[in-house]
Amino acid sequence: MVENMKVGLFNGTVATTNGLYKITDIDLDSAKKLIEKNGFISAIGHGSTAEIMSDLFNMDIDMNRIQFKQKVGQKAVVFKLNKRPPEGVVLTREEVESIGYSLKLMERLE
Repeated sequence: MVENMKVGLFNGTVATTNGLYKITDIDLDSAKKLIEKNGFISAIGHGSTAEIMSDLFNMDIDMNRIQFKQKVGQKAVVFKLNKRPPEGVVLTREEVESIGYSLKLMERLE
């Protein structure tokens, strides 16, 4: 990863632009270290996800519905729900917690 390239924070494994990506599991401690070292740009589009991530990482992570384009060499930490919610449903924090989630590391390779 290029130095000083901020880590993107996403609420889904979505390719933000054309490219080749690698997605792997990442544990909370490793994700925290990555964010603390490099800083972050929130592209979290849902309030309940931003709230949970703020608690997980013990820092303020705002909901930020931006059009983010991941750069080559840039990493992202992804909050991934364990199952897809019904169309058009905005989940509360309690609903997100009951569905469950994992963290993924998404790297843009080229």
